[in-house]
Amino acid sequence: MAQIFDRSSNALARMSLILTGLLIIALGLTLDELQRSPWVTRQGQRADQPVPFSHKHHVEGLGLQCQYCHTTVEDSSYAGIPPTKTCMNCHSQIWTDAQILQPVRTSWETGKSITWTRVHDLPDFVFFNHEIHVNKGIGCSTCHGRVDEMPIMYAQNSLQMEWCLNCHRNPAKNLRPTSEIYNMAWKAASELHPVWCAAETVNSGTPTAESVTCTEKRPQAGVQMADLSPPAGLHPQTVGTALRSEDTAPALLPAGLGYTKFTSQEALGLFLIQHYKIRPPRELSSCEVCHR
Repeated sequence: MAQIFDRSSNALARMSLILTGLLIIALGLTLDELQRSPWVTRQGQRADQPVPFSHKHHVEGLGLQCQYCHTTVEDSSYAGIPPTKTCMNCHSQIWTDAQILQPVRTSWETGKSITWTRVHDLPDFVFFNHEIHVNKGIGCSTCHGRVDEMPIMYAQNSLQMEWCLNCHRNPAKNLRPTSEIYNMAWKAASELHPVWCAAETVNSGTPTAESVTCTEKRPQAGVQMADLSPPAGLHPQTVGTALRSEDTAPALLPAGLGYTKFTSQEALGLFLIQHYKIRPPRELSSCEVCHR
C-alpha cells in the first residue's frame, strides 16, 4: 500500500477521523438546541385564530375570571374551551354588528363550533390533569404566563418533559396559596413581599388545600402567631421569620389561627407541600405520573 498512499496519508486519515467526530458532536449539539428552540416548541408564536380573541381585553380590561370561560379547570383534567353560547352571553348585547365577530355569530346561528387553533398542545401520550395542579397550588400564570397581558394568546413555556420535571423535582418554588391561583400578578414570597400563612384542622373528606389560610398583609393584633419550630423534615432556617412592628397594615383574619411569616418562596413552598399533602419529588417525577 505504500506504493499507492504517501506516508502523509496516515496523518490525513487521523485528521479526517477527528474532524468527523467533531462534526458528529457539533451536529448532536445543534439538534439538541434545535429541539428546545421556539421553532419546535412554538414559544411566543401567535397562531392564526378564526377570531382574534384578546385575553388582555377580557381579563385585564373587563375583569373576567378564568373560570367564566374555562369552566372545568377545577374539576376536570381539561380546562375546557368555552362554547359559542358563552361568547354570546355578552355579544348578543354588545358589538352585535362587529365584522371581527362574524365567525361567532355564524357559529351561533348554525350550531357549528368555532375551530380554534390549539396553543398549548401536549403529545397524545402525555396525561395532564388541570384539576390536581389547580387544587394543589399551581397558578395559571405558572404554566401559561401572564395571560392577562396577551392581546393574542401564545405559549409562554416550552411544555417539554424537562420543563415539567424541573417543577416536579422541586414543586416548592412554584406553589402558592389556592386563593391566589387565578391572580396573574401574584408575587413569590420574599423579604420585600412577605406572606403570612396558617393551617387549621379540616374534616375528613375536605380538600387539603382548604386547610391553609394565607394573606399578604400582616394579621391583625391579637391573632395568635405560630411558633417558628419547623415541621418535621424541614430545615429550621427555611420555615419563616418573626413578625416585626414595621410590617404592612394588619388584615382582618380568623382569630385563633397561628400565622407564620414567610420571606422566601422556598420556605412558603415547603409549608404548602406539607399541608397540601403533595407527594415527594421521587414519586412526582415517576414516569407513571404523566405516561399512563
